[in-house]
Amino acid sequence: MLNRRHIRIKVMQTLYAMQQNNSDQIQSGEKFLIHSVENIRELYLLMLTALIEIKRKEEEYISISQKKHLATIEERNPNTKFISNRILNLLQNSVSISTKTEEMGMKQWQIHDNYIVMLLNKIKASDLYKKYMNQKDSSFSEDKQFVIDVFTTIIAPDEKIYSFLEDSRLTWLDDLPLVNTMIQKQLRQLRDTDDQLLVPKLYKDVEDKDFAINLYRKTILNYKELTNEFQNKTPNWDPERIAEIDTIILRMAICEILKFSSIPVKVTINEYLEIAKEYSTPKSSIFINGILDNISKNYEKEGKLNKIGKGLL
Repeated sequence: MLNRRHIRIKVMQTLYAMQQNNSDQIQSGEKFLIHSVENIRELYLLMLTALIEIKRKEEEYISISQKKHLATIEERNPNTKFISNRILNLLQNSVSISTKTEEMGMKQWQIHDNYIVMLLNKIKASDLYKKYMNQKDSSFSEDKQFVIDVFTTIIAPDEKIYSFLEDSRLTWLDDLPLVNTMIQKQLRQLRDTDDQLLVPKLYKDVEDKDFAINLYRKTILNYKELTNEFQNKTPNWDPERIAEIDTIILRMAICEILKFSSIPVKVTINEYLEIAKEYSTPKSSIFINGILDNISKNYEKEGKLNKIGKGLL
């Protein structure tokens, strides 16, 4: 689920939180980092199970309407196309999803079902829903496209859901684009022969998991050394006016250049420039690019780069 850029962002957030709290507790910071990464799975399941809970809520409404003493013909014979949607049923019956949510004791949507009701109402009021329900039959691919469109255009961008997530965990706002993209990708990949959707691993492999911990440890353990690498190389910048987040990005980038032999220098610089554009000031990427470019060129001249393999400079 996590890519390398998001791993870097998680490490950056951890170092920033420690700096803001004037904390030098390395183990506590590492626990924060691990917990922050693990919370991504919870966010993923929360967004995915919103679809399941919306379906269940509609099933509940239909059942109640059918049992009314003075039920209308429409209430007694409702259009069940929505709750019969193949993708929604696949998600609801997925052992992988139900097992993980039970293991994590997730009850958010049961406690805050007003959000599910709100989303269901928005879906039923949409032209997307009306068009889908007016079609007598639909193929697997049409069912799938409907669910993808509902998630993409109604659930994912909803401002109230956004606020709910922000109130739940502040770091989720940074994780949401990654999670939503993952869910959309998984939904698109579903085939009519699938019987469930598998909850993805947090890390692609052990190397990525080790990268997260090692980047954190090596950056914080070599704090002074890494600071010295750029502190005297910013003659046109007032050190006191350099954004805190920029100093963290510089330490992480220099640490990666010097201490991660398998990662190309260009990849490192480009990754941190993109992070700076998103998380720091408008001029930060220009400043950081200049510093890292000069430093890497000096390292190459001095023979300080220890990169393994071709094309790593």
